[in-house]
Order: sequence, then C-alpha cells, then structure tokens
Amino acid sequence: MKDYPISRRTVLKGLGVSMALPFLEAMLPKLAYSQQAAAAFPRRMAVCYVPMGVLYRDYTVTGSGRNFMFSKSLQPLARFRDDLLILDGLTCDKARPHLDGVGDHIRAQAAFLTGTQAKKSVNDISLGISMDQLAAQRVGTRTRFASLEVGCEGARSGACEIGYSCAYYNMSWRSATVPAPKETNPQAVFDRLFGGPSAAEAQVNQAQRARYNQSILDFVMDDARSLDNRLGANDQRRVDEFMSSIRDIEHRIAGFTAQTNSVLPEMERPREIRLPSSTARGELDVDYRQHIRLMWDLIAVAFQTDTTRVATHVVATELTNRSYRQIGIPGGHHEISHHLFIREKMDQFARINQFHFEQFAYALGRLKAMPEGNGSVLDNCMIMYGSGIGEGSLHNHEELPILLAGKAGGTLDTGRHIRYARNTPVCNLYLEMLDRMGCSESSFGDSTGRLRNLG
Repeated sequence: MKDYPISRRTVLKGLGVSMALPFLEAMLPKLAYSQQAAAAFPRRMAVCYVPMGVLYRDYTVTGSGRNFMFSKSLQPLARFRDDLLILDGLTCDKARPHLDGVGDHIRAQAAFLTGTQAKKSVNDISLGISMDQLAAQRVGTRTRFASLEVGCEGARSGACEIGYSCAYYNMSWRSATVPAPKETNPQAVFDRLFGGPSAAEAQVNQAQRARYNQSILDFVMDDARSLDNRLGANDQRRVDEFMSSIRDIEHRIAGFTAQTNSVLPEMERPREIRLPSSTARGELDVDYRQHIRLMWDLIAVAFQTDTTRVATHVVATELTNRSYRQIGIPGGHHEISHHLFIREKMDQFARINQFHFEQFAYALGRLKAMPEGNGSVLDNCMIMYGSGIGEGSLHNHEELPILLAGKAGGTLDTGRHIRYARNTPVCNLYLEMLDRMGCSESSFGDSTGRLRNLG
C-alpha cells in the first residue's frame, strides 16, 4: 500500500457540487496517522460571541488550577472539563467610553476581536482588523475559504446606538474600514461550503435539488464509489459516517428553512434571516436553538474537511431583545440583562446564560465526536466563547466571561481555571492564539504582552 493512496485535497464532485472529505488514514503516512503527529493535522480557531455578558452570581467559578468546581451556569459544560480553560480577569478596555459617552453595547461587540476603540461616527467608520481576520490573512490561502463568518441575527444599517454606525455591530473586520459580514441563513452557508466552483452549475444544482427533493449527496455518489477500492475499512466507515452527518444537516436545514419561510412568506428563499433585535419581542417565532446548532454543525464540517481553519459565530447581537419562549422566558434578553439585582430577573438572566452554554456544549460535542488520528477534531482546535460585557446589569468590560476549548494540537494544557490580574487585556490571549495558528505578532490591539500559563 502506498504512503499516500489519495490526496489530502481529494474532493467529491458532481454537477455544481464540490465536497471535501474529512481526514482519512489513506491521506497520510501510516506512521504519522497512528501517532497523530502535530504537523499532520491543521489547527483551527473559532470564536463564539454572546451579548450582554453574564450574571456573575451564577457564573463565577470557585477553586483554581485543576481544583475548581463548575458554577451553576457552566454546568452544561461539565462533561468537557478536560477540554476547557476557564479564564478570569480579562478585559476589553476599548469597549469603555474613554470620553465617548453612551454606547457600551456597540463598542463591546466592535472592540471584542479588534482591541480597538470604534470611532464615534455614523458615516466615517474606523476600527481595526480583527484577530480572526488577521489569522485568515495568514493561513487562509491553505484552504478553500480563508474564513467563515456566521450568526443568528441579521445585519443592521444606518445609525444604531447614539452616534455610532450600525456597521460596528460586525465582530469581524478585514481592515479598519471594511467589516466581514456574517451569514445568517444556514442554507446559504451550506451551499457555499459544498457548491462547485462554477456559479452557474451551483444554481442548476440548487434548482434541481429543490425540484426533485434530492440530496446534495446524490450528485457525488459516483465519485464516492470510485474511492472504495482505495480505502480501508476504517476509512470507509468514516466516509459513511460523514455522509450521514451531511444528510442529517441537510434535512434539518430544510425543516428550518420551511419554518422560516412560513414566518416570512414574502421571501422565497431568504438570504438573511432577520430576527428580533431591538424590535418587538416575538416578531419572529423561529427555532433559535436549532438555528444556533445548525451554524455550529456547518462550522464543524468546515473544520473537519479543512474547508476553512478560521470561523466566527455571533449567536446574538448586542442590544438584542429577543425572547426565550423555548425555555419559558417571554421577556427580552436586553431588558432582562438590566436586572437591577431583582431576583426574578436575575433568575431569568441566569437561565438565558445557561441556554447559551448548552449550545456551546453542543458545539464541543460535535467536534469531539469527529475522529482525527488518535483523537478528535476538537483536539486540534481552539474554540473561544466570550462577551465584550462582564456583568450584564453593570455594563462593565472587565472580568469578561471567557472560555477556551480544545487542545490546539497539544499546545494548550486544558482542564483548568486560571485567574489573571484584573484588567489583563483580552488581546494578550489573542497573541497566544495567533501564535498557535502560525502567525506570530509582537502586539495586537491594546495588548501588553502574551497571556502566560496556557500550555
């Protein structure tokens, strides 16, 4: 048997379809695969943003190092204890006013990944490149897509918080003046990941799938069968499992899109799903849990197939006032975050926090279930969870809720709770993450040095 029976860049092709495969034993020398050599598998990075911070009462973790206890809010992540770093003491200073007055929410989201103060203007926007886009510029040439930006709430335009452009509600920025908008439609993300290089063929494929209720897999089965005699039993099983997961995602997207179209009947196939922000609660009644999870599924598949190595997921936008009827909370997120330490509202805010940690746990479970070498895709990832606000009711930007999951190819020593000095810039963490992505920088944003004790 040859060292490389098939290329690591093997894709299954059909009319308007280009489907990359997960890493298989046949793509790597046996020794490298069995030992899971660090150089054999790429490192990936994703950032998940959740607005309005947390309720400190239920979030704060006790104990340090490996001797910590999960707080009430973090209980959904307890099964991933050995995959997590809980990082306390980090600050997003550029989200603070610095004489610019009101605007804590929009500044928080804008500064979170840039470490830069947003210029207070509606038309003359200026910020800075975000950490994820800096990584994408450096490593993005090695994958089909340099990065993937997704979210669950649509973009806004014009003026938002007093004096600030709505453009600042983008978390990812390619430059000081060019944001990287997120895609909110799961079907559009799916089509982007698996569409062929020809836009015309991709449109024909989409139309044919819709007309005849076909799966995207129907277009690549001939190509898939041609691989059988070059794959061992383990690889064949892995490809079958991968195909099953794609079909499952397709079915769930179809159900979600049908539900969304029934909510927005005037839009045949929405390119952007506009969900409640500061609008009236209950404007749309879509399955928010399903929406978040579908986006995580798509990021996971993109990482598994090395279609991209950099992703961001904005599960909700700052100032969103969406309701959480699915968990028995009809009030709006922003309204409840201003709990003023009223017990009923604090309890509701804590349940919203826990809901979001549950979705993050789902994402980690998906990545951990994807085998890669002797471990999983999660082992070669850094998945960050955070917010640009600390305690929701205080609008503060220190003591941020920051989690880092995955071992980054064995370079992160997980399973610990680490407390750093108060007001340590979160950008210090970004320098370490960039290092592990192979794009070392001397500084980033308002960094003061590297965040030590991670590995």
